[in-house]
Amino acid sequence: MTTPLSAAMTFQLSAPPPALVADAPTRQALVVDADGELAARLAVCLGAGGWSVGLADSIDAARERIRSTPCDALVLEQKLPDGSGLDLLRELRSRSATRRMPLLMLGQRADSCDRVLGLELGADDYLAKPVVAQEVVARVNALWRRARADLGLESVLRFGRLEVDLGARQVRLDGILRALTGRQFELLSLLAQCAGRVLSRDQIMASLNGCAAQRLDRRIDVHVSRIRAEIEDDPRRPARLLTVRGGGYTLARA
Repeated sequence: MTTPLSAAMTFQLSAPPPALVADAPTRQALVVDADGELAARLAVCLGAGGWSVGLADSIDAARERIRSTPCDALVLEQKLPDGSGLDLLRELRSRSATRRMPLLMLGQRADSCDRVLGLELGADDYLAKPVVAQEVVARVNALWRRARADLGLESVLRFGRLEVDLGARQVRLDGILRALTGRQFELLSLLAQCAGRVLSRDQIMASLNGCAAQRLDRRIDVHVSRIRAEIEDDPRRPARLLTVRGGGYTLARA
């Protein structure tokens, strides 16, 4: 059973973690779906990951929202009360301002015809309902990072002898490639883009997975230990990836 939404509304957690890019404004996402319960769940998870989230339950409401507020990513339901999300998709891809906006389409069916049609019309990704909110958020984050890399924004972040190459997904120390797993790179790149800021374990898990971590989750600590083994001169006395007691972790700016 769907829950009605207002024509267009904004959902923002009272204390969101910082956006992925230091000193940048909060990223704006728009969820267009008539299922108010699902839209609210997505808003919570996206908000926990540093997004400011707008909700719209129709094509007309989405158009108005996009006209009034710049949008960095869009989650678009294929079937809406006043028409097909595919029509809005066509419109957005025909305009220069929204042609490259990361867009994830949610469909009612998993058959290949609907999926192929959405992707052919310009969707960057497609998921069939029912969906897991955490997966939606993880895919939106991945699309956003890919879009920034394609534009060459902050492709290589440098911290003294340490380089984090977002485009190539590589980490180098003194020009030598360091061996990190994909998950370890995601964690280090998150800290690198927020260099100088302290991120709690919950904020890190929210950005990487979509929703807040369990309080006693220690996986972050294990990843941090292994990253330090690769990027620190003395992992027992870290000078780059620092622990802030009672706060979390931060990557030193230099």
